[in-house]
Amino acid sequence: MPAVHWKFMKKTLRSFRLFAAVTALTQLLAAEVTPPSQELLLQLDPAKSGADIILVATLHTVDGSFSLKRGAIRFDPATGKASGEVVFDATSGKTGNSSRDNKMHKDVIQSQRYPEIVFHPDRADGTLSTSGDSTLQVHGTFAIHGAEREVTFPVQVSLSGNAWTAKASFQIPYVKWGMKNPSVLFLRVADTVRVQFHAGGSIAQ
Repeated sequence: MPAVHWKFMKKTLRSFRLFAAVTALTQLLAAEVTPPSQELLLQLDPAKSGADIILVATLHTVDGSFSLKRGAIRFDPATGKASGEVVFDATSGKTGNSSRDNKMHKDVIQSQRYPEIVFHPDRADGTLSTSGDSTLQVHGTFAIHGAEREVTFPVQVSLSGNAWTAKASFQIPYVKWGMKNPSVLFLRVADTVRVQFHAGGSIAQ
């Protein structure tokens, strides 16, 4: 076979392989961003869900956690409409120091009077992929210490078969929201607390 024909065939073969690879990658990416076609019911599993808190204080940082009480969210990927609730047990809050925890429950969040912390979503902006990670801007109302306030924060969601996980990180200006700053003498703490939320559960349609 003439050399020029052989070179042409090798070049053509390389071009075909490149085209096939690009086509396959494009199809894969397209499949990953295809949103579910039906409304989803995301059930939260308390064993896989919770919230960690981080409060900056003088010379150290206070870490704590709250347990999930119950939760279920309905989400329509086509419209972004959401409903349902995520309920945390306010009385479960702990930081690893009993006197500090007593002060938090009695003077700050008043958990005996307000035993639940509740988030009600109403919409989510962004595309939810059928598999892998997606980031949605979730809007709703956050109820704590007897008052509800509108909030919006990014949530990373991952779907896999009939299971899902999610995580989010956002700030709560608890003093601005009417709660007491527990600072005493030389121990000063910030007026905002960072919340790191994580959840997991099952999917129903």
